[in-house]
Amino acid sequence: MAEPVQQMPGKANTGLLRKKSIADLINSTKKGRALNKELGSWDLAMLGIGAIIGTGIFVLTGLGALKAGPGVSLSFLLAGLACAFAAFSYAEFASSVPVSGSVYTYSYATLGEFFAWIIGWDLILEYLLAVSSVSAGWSGYFKSFLSGFGIDLPVSLTAAPGAVSGVTTYFNLPAFLIVMILTGLLALGVKESKRVNNIMVIIKVAVVLLIILVGAFYVKPANWSPFLPFGAVGVSQAAALLFFAFIGFDAVASAAEETRNPSKDLPKGILLSLGICALLYLGVSLVLTGVLPFGDFKGHEDSPVAYAMSMTGHNWVVGVINVGAILGMTTVMLVMLYGQSRVIFAMSRDGLMPKFFSRVHEKFRTPFASTWLIGLVAGLVGALVPLDELAELVNMGTLAAFIMISIAVVVLRKTRPDLERKFRCPGVPFVPALAVLFCGYLMFQLPGQTWLRFLIWLIVGFVLYFAYARRNSNMNQSE
Repeated sequence: MAEPVQQMPGKANTGLLRKKSIADLINSTKKGRALNKELGSWDLAMLGIGAIIGTGIFVLTGLGALKAGPGVSLSFLLAGLACAFAAFSYAEFASSVPVSGSVYTYSYATLGEFFAWIIGWDLILEYLLAVSSVSAGWSGYFKSFLSGFGIDLPVSLTAAPGAVSGVTTYFNLPAFLIVMILTGLLALGVKESKRVNNIMVIIKVAVVLLIILVGAFYVKPANWSPFLPFGAVGVSQAAALLFFAFIGFDAVASAAEETRNPSKDLPKGILLSLGICALLYLGVSLVLTGVLPFGDFKGHEDSPVAYAMSMTGHNWVVGVINVGAILGMTTVMLVMLYGQSRVIFAMSRDGLMPKFFSRVHEKFRTPFASTWLIGLVAGLVGALVPLDELAELVNMGTLAAFIMISIAVVVLRKTRPDLERKFRCPGVPFVPALAVLFCGYLMFQLPGQTWLRFLIWLIVGFVLYFAYARRNSNMNQSE
């Protein structure tokens, strides 16, 4: 049934809970501030894999093993299930509301403006800090890669101030430069960005498969016993950390407006990227804990994959892994920067952010100026701020977004049963309820300090909404 243009009447469309009609959201993509449609299902799947495979598999696997032992593979499955349940809700919304902004846009159409602002503010935290933290990790691998050729960068320019004890450091220059390069690529256009991303994704997936194939010959089943040395508690705590490894598939939804056939391609891209990455994570975690006793990863948490492969005697594989890690982290930053710019673009177009963020370049058809501003902020944070325990804070924001989208899909089923849905989340309301339960459970596995930081970020968001966004909202102006 066709979507009516006018909004549904009632108090729910006024004040804090005023909703934007889906017809208006879609119509906004046809006006002057619209983006080019360049992406197909293959490109979206590659975008998702590019965002997912990076720090999680090359770094966090060792930390997960120390918390859960060989049962870290179950931790990956638990985190993957939480994402899978939420992914079905994402897929339904993405096929029904093909507009930039991901869960922010979906919340605006179902839960109201205030909830949309909060979730958009939440996504800004997720994407910005994810880019900054990954850039710092990228810098470390890049420095190690150069040292293999006898090139040693000065420590003072490869770490944030105070990041290295006993050493004076000023600025993480490699971290800043890589973010600037990727920002420039995104500013030029999504077509150029997708080509670079697709090439790097193919290479890094080949590297992950090489790790599994080579390591499989050195697996000792005795290393898997006991499989759960820390019980279910260890598996749960590791899952709350390893959830970071799956962050990224939600960025695919932010590409809705630039997808040629969003009703078909978006669900395929979201679910395919998540499924492929879950299988690769499972294979790598089983191989690593089979090659070495999980306790041996102590002291090698920053490069567990390279360390395990070095123990097999294949040093050439270690060099390949370093290349794979660099490419892996590069694509993660590329997609996260992309998602960040599109969420702020959508919020700006709705009047909740300054109009500067939704100005589209006449030639490149991208939010050119705002992309550079966002990249500059992310680059400076990664270069100047030591980001300890950042994975937990990013996870908190993402889990909150997943809970919101899972609730929203049930709300929209009740309030808009007539809406055309090219893809339908199976088992509503049970699958969305499972997403809420799994994601909520993982949130409560995170430390109290992470909750405090997240609440502070939300309070800042409340202040900005009532001070600026509520008054300048397009819906408020029209009222």
